[in-house]
Amino acid sequence: MPYVKIEITRDGVTREQKAALIRETTEMLVRILNKDPATTFVLIEEVEPDNWGIAGESVAVRRGIVPREAR
Repeated sequence: MPYVKIEITRDGVTREQKAALIRETTEMLVRILNKDPATTFVLIEEVEPDNWGIAGESVAVRRGIVPREAR
């Protein structure tokens, strides 16, 4: 019963892109690890850019969504 959690920032990922992630992640586990697709779970969790940090600052700041003064 594999379980894969994919965390991404919430910035416009489409329903079709998420479906592709789920489908292709499942296919990868079936192909490489011989897992049963019927019991393979994939969870996509979207995180607000304010709640994701890289190198000491949020993704929102790094992408210019909020000004650096707001840190």
